[in-house]
Amino acid sequence: MALERYSLTKSGNGGSVSMVDGFMEEDKIHEECGVFGIYDFDGNDVAATIYYGLFALQHRGQESCGIAVSDTKGPKGIVSTHKGMGLVNEVFTPKDLGELKGNIGVGHVRYSTAGASTIENAQPLVLNYVKGTLGLAHNGNLINANELREELSYTGAIFQTTIDSEVIAYHIARERIHTASVEEAVARAVRKIKGAYSLIVMSPRKLIGARDPWGFKPLCIGKRDNAYILASETCALDTIGAEFVRDVIPGEIVTITPEGIDSDTTMCGEQQGRCIFEYIYFARPDSYIDGISVYNSRIVAGRCLAKDSPVEADVVVGVPESGNAAALGYSLESGIPYGTAFVKNSYVGRTFIKPRQKNRESSVQVKLNVLKESVDGKRVIMIDDSIVRGTTSDRIVNMLKEAGAKEVHVRISSPPFLHPCYFGTDIPSEDQLIAHNRTIDEICDVIGADSLGYLRLERLKELAPGLSYCHGCFSGEYPMEPPRQDIRGEYEK
Repeated sequence: MALERYSLTKSGNGGSVSMVDGFMEEDKIHEECGVFGIYDFDGNDVAATIYYGLFALQHRGQESCGIAVSDTKGPKGIVSTHKGMGLVNEVFTPKDLGELKGNIGVGHVRYSTAGASTIENAQPLVLNYVKGTLGLAHNGNLINANELREELSYTGAIFQTTIDSEVIAYHIARERIHTASVEEAVARAVRKIKGAYSLIVMSPRKLIGARDPWGFKPLCIGKRDNAYILASETCALDTIGAEFVRDVIPGEIVTITPEGIDSDTTMCGEQQGRCIFEYIYFARPDSYIDGISVYNSRIVAGRCLAKDSPVEADVVVGVPESGNAAALGYSLESGIPYGTAFVKNSYVGRTFIKPRQKNRESSVQVKLNVLKESVDGKRVIMIDDSIVRGTTSDRIVNMLKEAGAKEVHVRISSPPFLHPCYFGTDIPSEDQLIAHNRTIDEICDVIGADSLGYLRLERLKELAPGLSYCHGCFSGEYPMEPPRQDIRGEYEK
């Protein structure tokens, strides 16, 4: 079995990174990636559709991206792939898309939480083995990847990446040798892995989606004309004009063929643990995850903040983008007018560049500018989704005060980050978290606010009513036993 290395025309040239003067998205938590797959039964080329699907999922990963396609009516084993570092519209040109011929395909956008930010780690992965080819796109993080990698290494596997997605691909390929179908191989492979995964697997004649039994990461099914789609979020379906069919159930494996959708629910259980931060920050507000509107979740978070952390003020503002809906919710509940205080430079994205601390702090003003007319002489309530290290919040508070705000009261639409995440989110080690070993009053002093309030932990259930979720980064209580050693590499420093 070998993982093919492809000629990647957009990598490593310095012109495709998403940055402004070396600045990155500052003190924010990042998702690992977004996945998208499509099977067009009419035989139409799907690369352009995958491109627009990835474009809609760009917020989930801005380091690298890729597309792999195949023709189900052509010779088996022929896969066309294009991958590169940077944003979707930087990596793909019309010429690139025109050369990707095939009616079945998978796409991926990546932000690394395990494995270095290099072109070798860009997805989808394409595996060539004795039974043919597999294309794989993975969102999530495995907690037993290291032991599985070591086990495979001792049986002769040669790894060409440092990502746990390759471990999954190898196990699927090895199981396929002993099974009657690729979906059975996927089912056997996922029983060996522990952690978070939403997978899309492309075989020569089938498109397969799998979601871990906890449902950490979202995955949904869509349909457009005579084509079926798998995607991380429903916003990607909207972008390509597809209708939402349903969510993939936690623990479910779905197999898409021209005969329809087959479902394997043998791994589905009663215990689930969706990442609650999807509703707070990761997902686009126009998405629905497991039947819950992300936008409504953020409105509810703002309303809860207004009930639990009220303060007299003249205007409520949100830090773009994820703070805006929560700010509106706070305004609706409190009766304090909602306003716009920030103009965001839309051309500064999250990037894979990790600058020094002084650059991280400077980048705030590259990203945001304050509308002085909105805050001058006013008592301002500023809503944001989180405070991680605190290196952004103090700058934004200071910007508001420099613009004339008399008071700045900060309200956060999530509880304090106190613990790392092992399931696909780059929450740093505890000693880097501003809330670690500090009281709320002490954090308030650090960021220079007049008052500070967080969403209460018990309020999280109101953001996703009726659903079970993971809140380990806030409470230290994880749905499954976390690894004894940190597996997150570059984020544990």
